[in-house]
Amino acid sequence: MNSEPDATRGFAGMTVAAFESRMADQMAALIARHGGNPMVAPSIQEIPLENNTEALDFAKSLMAGDVDLLILLTGVGTRTLVDVWKTRFPLEAIREALTRTTLVCRGPKPIAALKELGLKLDITVPEPNTWRDILHTLDACKPEGLSGLRIAIQEYGTANTDLAQGLAERGARVKSVLVYRWALPDDVEPLKRTLRSIVDGKASVVLLTSATQIDHIVQLLGATDELAAFRDALGKTMVASIGPITSQRLRHHHFPVDFEPSHAKMGILVKEAGEHAGEILNRKS
Repeated sequence: MNSEPDATRGFAGMTVAAFESRMADQMAALIARHGGNPMVAPSIQEIPLENNTEALDFAKSLMAGDVDLLILLTGVGTRTLVDVWKTRFPLEAIREALTRTTLVCRGPKPIAALKELGLKLDITVPEPNTWRDILHTLDACKPEGLSGLRIAIQEYGTANTDLAQGLAERGARVKSVLVYRWALPDDVEPLKRTLRSIVDGKASVVLLTSATQIDHIVQLLGATDELAAFRDALGKTMVASIGPITSQRLRHHHFPVDFEPSHAKMGILVKEAGEHAGEILNRKS
């Protein structure tokens, strides 16, 4: 079987940008195998749990009884938060502190994370689980109001500033706790060069395989005031997302989603994106 790149099929010689880190070599090989010119820049590094100082500092406040209400936005964030705490505190002490705090869950995933700990939530937020739904639910459950309540928001990825503002407007004392397992690479120059190439129109296709990649791209572009230029460039580029979670994050930042594969696997994403790239780019042009 011939595994050499074939510019007459798939991407047909197009430059294809991707942001894989651990699997960067595999992604580059897949792009080349399907006829593309790979431009792969790592966008993520894993941070040891014990280095998540913000989450550890929050645990001290929680255990001291300085938090009245904790809003859990995501299942993965809830689990990560507890995993961070377990590097410093006994699990039973964590459970006791959470039991003394009013727990608000946005949807089923944080509820499942609490059940794994043997804990029950106090307030659940109905679908579609937006920040507005959280505020409406708290207004209904707390008819006496939120004034003076010490409320913490478990964030994961980007901060929900609308929710924090809505709580503050109701008189609550709000603290956002950013829980993370990932950070930008120590060397961001390759990522900067790739983003600059996309802005300059040198990439025909952009492949995204995680929501965290998008968060880091936005973080870097925001620091250099190039976010609008990047968004404009994507209007002329095929943007392929590996699946619904990644697509949701793209749309959150007002980026286009031109393609999702039939299955959320990296190999299928590259293969099917190559098959549809010509048609999608013709349509966007």
